[in-house]
Amino acid sequence: MHSEECIKALPNVYKPKEKPWITPKNATTNELKDQIAKCPSGALSYCMNKEGKKGIDKEKESTQTKVEVKENGPLLVHGTLKVIDKSGKEEVKERITAFCRCGFSKNKPYCDGTHNEINFQG
Repeated sequence: MHSEECIKALPNVYKPKEKPWITPKNATTNELKDQIAKCPSGALSYCMNKEGKKGIDKEKESTQTKVEVKENGPLLVHGTLKVIDKSGKEEVKERITAFCRCGFSKNKPYCDGTHNEINFQG
C-alpha cells in the first residue's frame, strides 16, 4: 500500500520518479525518524548506526499490538506478528502490516492499494 505520506512530508527526500528515489541526506535524522514513524503501511524502516540492533530491539519490545480499520482501505496491524500463508510459509512482520479488506489485492493477504482503483467502500 502506498499512501504518499512520505512524499507529502519530505518531498526533498522521497522522489518516486527518480533513481534512487530516496535521498536521506536531504533531511535530518529526526525528520526521517518522525516521518517513518507516521508511515501508515509500515513499508519504511530505519536502523540507527550508533545504536545498531540494540536500539531497534528496545523499540520492538515496547510495541503493543493494535488493529486499525482504515475507512475504505486496509486493515492495519501495528506491532510484531507472524503471518503464515496458505502453504505454511511463515513471515515475521514488524511495525505496521496492511492487510487487504477489499478482496482484490494482487498481493494477498497484504494490501497493494487496489481498493483505491475499485472505489472500495467499507
